[in-house]
Amino acid sequence: MIAPLAVSMGDPAGIGPEVIAKAWAARDAEGLAPFFAVGDARAISAVWSGPVARISDPAEAGAAFSRALPVLNVEDGGEITPGRPDVDGARCALHALEMAAGLTRSGPAGALVTGPVSKAQLYQIGFSYPGQTEFVAERCGIAGENAVMMLAGPTLRVVPITTHVPLASVSGLLSVELIVAKARATARGLMRNFGILMPRLAFAGFNPHAGESGAIGREEIDFIIPAIEILREEGIEATGPFAADTMFHERARATYDAALCCYHDQALVPLKTLHFDEGVNITLGLPIVRTSPDHGTAFGIAGQDRAEPGATIAAIRLAASAAERRAAAGA
Repeated sequence: MIAPLAVSMGDPAGIGPEVIAKAWAARDAEGLAPFFAVGDARAISAVWSGPVARISDPAEAGAAFSRALPVLNVEDGGEITPGRPDVDGARCALHALEMAAGLTRSGPAGALVTGPVSKAQLYQIGFSYPGQTEFVAERCGIAGENAVMMLAGPTLRVVPITTHVPLASVSGLLSVELIVAKARATARGLMRNFGILMPRLAFAGFNPHAGESGAIGREEIDFIIPAIEILREEGIEATGPFAADTMFHERARATYDAALCCYHDQALVPLKTLHFDEGVNITLGLPIVRTSPDHGTAFGIAGQDRAEPGATIAAIRLAASAAERRAAAGA
C-alpha cells in the first residue's frame, strides 16, 4: 500500500480548497485513496463547514482520513478572501507546493497532486518558472525540458510538444530532437504510469491537412516525419502525421494511446471539449507521480460553492493508481 497522497491547495483564494474538501467528502463514493491537503487550513474553513484534522506529520493522515480532511498547515497566508488573490496567498501556495513536493520526493507522501495557482500572483513574488511542472521537475533534479505534460481523460490522452509559448513561435521551436525526446518520455510514461506495454503514439501535423506534402508548409517534412522514422527504428509504434481535424473523433481515438500535438491548443481543445470536468494533467519523466486537475483558480466562482470537484477527484485517483503501479513494478 502506498503512503497517503499530498495535495497542495494552490492559491488559497481560488477554488483549490473547495474542490479538495469536496473530493474528501466524496472519498467513499469515489473510492479514493487516503490523502492530505497541504496549505493554510483557514482556506478550507473559509469555504467549507466539514471536519478538518490538522496534522503535523503525513503519517497521521491515514488514521484521520476516515473522519476528517487531514491538513498539514503550512502557514497563515494573510487575510483570506475567496476570489480576491494577493501576494500573501501566492507565498502560501508556493510554500505548500514546495513542502508537498519535498514530502513526495523523500517518501512520506505516496504521490503529489497540485492545486491550481495564479501565475500572475506568483510572478509578483519572484517565481521564475513557466509553471508548477517546471518547479516540481527542478525539485526532483530533472531539467524542465525533460518533463512532459500529458493531459488525460477517460477516452483521450494528449501531449503538447510545445506548451506555453506564442503560436507564432511554435514553428521555430519544433525540431526532430525535441519531438523524439517528448515521444520517448511519453512512451515510457504510458508504460510506467498506465501499464500500457506497447504504447501507440499518433502525431498531429502542424499545418492544415498535415501540410499537403509540403504545399501548405514543411514542418511535417522537416521535423515530424523524420522524428517518427527514428522512433519506429527504436521499436516505438508511431504513426502520422495526421491532419489534426480528423484525429479526435471516436473511431480515431481508438487507434492510439496518446496523441502528440505541436502546440498547446491543438492538444487541449479536444481534451477539454471531451472531458472538461475530468481532465488531469500528469507530468511524465519525473521520479515521482505528479498530477493536477486540468483547470485554473477560477477566482470568479471561488467561495460560492459552485466549483465542480470532478477533475480533482480524477487527479487523485490517477495519482494513486500510477503510484501503486510503480510500486508494484519496483519503479
